[in-house]
Formats: sequence, C-alpha cells, structure tokens
Amino acid sequence: MQSTFTGIEIGRRSLLAHRRALSTVGHNLSNANSEGYSRQRVELSAYHSITRPSLARADRPGMLGQGVEATAIERVRDQLLEGRILTQAGHETYWEERDKYSLMVDQLHNEPGDQSVRGMLDRFWEAWQELSLHPDQRAPREAVVERGQTVVETIRERYNELSRIRTSLEEEIRGSVNQINDLTREIAQLNRRIVKSEAAGDNPNDLYDRRDLLVEELAGHVDIAVDDRDPLEFNLYVGGRVIVQGGTAKGFDLEADPQNNGFSRVLWSRSGDEVELRSGKLAAFLELRDQDLVDEIQSLDNMAMNLVDAVNEVHRDGYGLNGETGNDFFVELPFVENTLGTLDRSGDGELDSSYLFRVTGTNELNPDQQIGLDGTLTLSGPENTVEVEYAPTDTVDEVVRRINNSEAEVVARLDRHGRLSMKGTPAAVRDNPDFVIRHVEDSGQFLVGYAGLLPESGPDGAYSWNVPDAVDDLRDDVEFAVAPRANPSGWIGINPTVEREPANVAGGFARGTRDGEVGDGAAAEEIAALRHRPVMVGNMATFDDYFSEAATAAGLRSEQAQQSFRTHEDLAKDLRDWRQSISGVNMDEELSEMIKFQHGYQAAARYVTQVNEMLDTIINRMGV
Repeated sequence: MQSTFTGIEIGRRSLLAHRRALSTVGHNLSNANSEGYSRQRVELSAYHSITRPSLARADRPGMLGQGVEATAIERVRDQLLEGRILTQAGHETYWEERDKYSLMVDQLHNEPGDQSVRGMLDRFWEAWQELSLHPDQRAPREAVVERGQTVVETIRERYNELSRIRTSLEEEIRGSVNQINDLTREIAQLNRRIVKSEAAGDNPNDLYDRRDLLVEELAGHVDIAVDDRDPLEFNLYVGGRVIVQGGTAKGFDLEADPQNNGFSRVLWSRSGDEVELRSGKLAAFLELRDQDLVDEIQSLDNMAMNLVDAVNEVHRDGYGLNGETGNDFFVELPFVENTLGTLDRSGDGELDSSYLFRVTGTNELNPDQQIGLDGTLTLSGPENTVEVEYAPTDTVDEVVRRINNSEAEVVARLDRHGRLSMKGTPAAVRDNPDFVIRHVEDSGQFLVGYAGLLPESGPDGAYSWNVPDAVDDLRDDVEFAVAPRANPSGWIGINPTVEREPANVAGGFARGTRDGEVGDGAAAEEIAALRHRPVMVGNMATFDDYFSEAATAAGLRSEQAQQSFRTHEDLAKDLRDWRQSISGVNMDEELSEMIKFQHGYQAAARYVTQVNEMLDTIINRMGV
C-alpha cells in the first residue's frame, strides 16, 4: 500500500539524483584540462515500483513508480580505441628515438664536406701524389705526415663521437628501465586500490583514468598487451610474458655484458631471461646501441684497418729520402703479442686459437686468365660457413668477385705483386671477433696449387682458427698479418719513426740491385693510387666506394626513421583526437547538461514544496 509520504520520498530521490548529476558535471568541468581524464556520466533510471510481477498484484492495473535514482557514474571510454592507441604509442616512440639518433649519426658523416673523413683522406692522397712529383724534396714528405696526422685525428674523433652516442644510449636504456619499473609498481598499487573499491560496489573512475594514463606511458617504453577480462585481476604482458599481474609488478633488471663493452643487458627481474622487445623507445635504444652504432663503428674500423694495411703494404717496400726501408707509415697494434697470432680464447690457460687478419698466397696470378679448375671454396660466414663455387672457364678476377659478393666474412684481392690476398672482415655475430679469418677450405686446387695458399684440398688442408699455430697449416712462405686490436679507428696513428723524421717517408722502390733512388717517386705514386684501387674495404672495392656507401646508408636510415616517425606521429594524433572527441570534456556540452540537471533539481524542489503543502492541508486543516 502506498504511504501518505510517498511524494516526499519521490522528491527526495529526485533531488539526490540531480544533485549527484550536477556534482558530476562540476567534476568534469574542473578536470577539463587534466591529463588522461575521461568525462563521466551519471546513469539515471526509474526506481523500482511498489508492485512487482513477483509479488501479489494490486487491485488496479499497472505498477506504481517511486521516482528516480542514480544507478552508476560511468566513464565515457572506447576500450577498442584505447587498444589501438597503446599499440600506436609504442610505434610512435620507437621511430621518434630512431629519428633523433639516426640524424645524429648522419650528421657525423658530414658528407659532402671538407672536414669529413673523406675530405681529409682526399687531401692525404693528394699529398702522396705531390710527393710522387717531387720525391727528392723534404717538404712534400712533411705534408704527407701532416695530412696523415689530420686523417688519423679525424678518424679517431669520428670513433669517439660514435662511442659517446653509444654511452648516451646506455644512459637512456638505464633511465627507461627505471621508469618502466616505477610505472609497473604504481600500476600494481592502483590495481590493489581499484579491487578494494570495486569490492565495496564503487566505480573508481578517477583511479581507472590514472591507471590508463600510466599504461599508455608504459606503452611508450615497451610493447604491451592488456588483459582485463577478469574483473578482479588486471594484467599487462610484454613479449607474451606478464609484467604486471593484478597487484604484483615483475619489472626488469640490468646486467653488464662483458662481450658488449660492459653495456647493460635488459633481463626479467625474476627469471634472468633476456627481454625481447618489438616496439617502444627501449627497443629503439637497444637496437641503436647494439646494431646501428655497432655497424657504424665496425664500418669505420674496417676502413681504418684497410687503410693501415694497404698503405703499410706499399710503404714497407719503399725507400725514404735517407735510404731507410721496411718502415710502416701507420701504427699497427696486433690483438696478441704472439707473432703467430696464437692465444688462449677459452681462458683455461692453454693456447687454443689463432687470430689472423690477412693471408697471402705465394703465386703471382693474372686476373684475366681462366683458371681451368673446378671446385668449391668453403669460407667462414656470419653464423655458418659459406660456399663459393668456381668452374674452369672462370677467370681469376671472376672468382675474386664471387668471393667478395658472397655473404662470407672473408674478402679477397690481388695484392701489388698479383698474389691472392684474403682478409677477415668485421663479424656480424657478437661472439665472433672482428678481422679474424675463421675458416678457409677448397675442395679443388684454386687455393692450393694455383694460388699457393693451402697445402692440400679438402678438410685435411683447410685453415681453421680453432687450433693454435694455425699458420703452420698454410703453405710455406705464405705471408700473413695478425688480427688487430679491437676498434682500429680508435687507436690508428702515424708510426713515430716516420712522424719524428719525415725523411723516412717512402718515395721510391728498389730497382734491380739498387736501393730506392732519390728521384724515384714510384712508391708515393702507388700509395696515391690506392684511392681508386680495389683494396676491398669489406665488400666495397675502393675507399671511394666505401665512403659513398657509408654516407648513403646513413642518410637512408635517417630518412626512413624521419618518414616513419612522421607517419606514426600523425596516426597517433588522429587516434588521440578521436579519443578526445569521445572521452574529452566539451564545455558547451557540459554546460548544457548542467542546465538540464539544474532544471530537474528545481522541478524536484518545487514538487517537494507542493507535496509539503498538500500534507500541511491534510494534517493541519482537515479534521473535526
């Protein structure tokens, strides 16, 4: 049965509901500029009627209503859109960091420019050309030394700049990992607070907003996946592994890697497994530090080492103005002091490996002559060996080019005496050392009797670095050079003997039984010609080829990063604008809602007044 005071109760419920709606509008307006805030809406619904179908029906048809109630305060949020934004956030920050650091690397090349390594090296070759025209004078030799010193300093400065960028990326990685751990801990704390609030029957919308904001910030560091299917447990995944499980954060650790110059590895804090990332700024930092910058340094090392080796090869055979010979122009620092390149690689106290950079056959070859042999060369590759086939109709030059165009980490060339020279290149795999020939094998006779490099065909005559004194497994009288100390571009320098006395700079060669004559500039001319000769700087034939390829590659990487960043930035902006149109606070809309609820509140108040007057009439004016 309906109470006499039902009207008062209906009015009270309406006042409370509209007051809550007005408060929500005020909350929206107050947070219009709050980062990550989602506008909220009060859901109003009719309060349950007095007569329900499950109860005995009244003596009249219909159900008598009892006013309105605010059933919930919900966020206006599109969860599918949020998932797209999280994915896009990782791509955007990934390319943003790659764009920034790729531009820094590209600017280091300074191509074309007079102050670049290439510009300084051009002046170096010109100084040798000038010496070849005036081999009887001291001044051109002083110019060669001075410009050589400038080349050395420019190469070392490029190496130092690249190293500084790697160090900067290491600091970025450490900062990113610390932020990730802070974010995951805060998200886990919010999860605990949200679960308690939900258990009490509340909708903690502001806590949801704060958590979503932190999750989006976390997505900028690493690629994450969200699992919120279980209302009692909010989970985050990175690479298929959980990083936040409800109220528990699992985070990352950092560990110094001795095989990577002591730079940090990013590991899962509990298992110690290495973290695998696909997007986000942390993935960009790791790729830049351990791939892009390593490739740049290896490329520079390759150029520096081949410059040292090629110039010294000629200069060593030349004679200076004072008749001195046998001097290197550049300093060579071997990886080991052992003259055969033998060392203890495993660290067990026993010599077990041989580190050779270059081996040169004993026979003079004609590059245009057909070899008349067939077989297969087996050379060390990035991870496995690489096979290079040759046929009787192939010329020497064709076989050499086939070796250099393969994926082997060995290159070949004919030296100044026409002998086949094979050199190690920078290694693609971190566990393998740079500039070390690891395996050379020939199933036929090209490297055996033809080039005079290996003692016999097949596995029994193969050269392998996995044994001490491997030089003994080569043919007698084979020339070789021990692998250099790590990062030649960082220690390249002028031989002090030449630097102190420019007269030791070689100008000519011996002629028959006569030593280099004062007016002979053949050695200087040959060194100047190295600029355009195929000395094989990695798989680039000449020094000019190397600089062109290196500058182009750096420019293309920078351009790709810039274009990709702009594309993903635009996509992310569109998605965020879309979200703002859905979840953001619109002042005009909120003011309209405020007026609507204000009128509802006033109407409810007027209704209560009318009911009060009616009750006053019944109570105070009716009766005896």
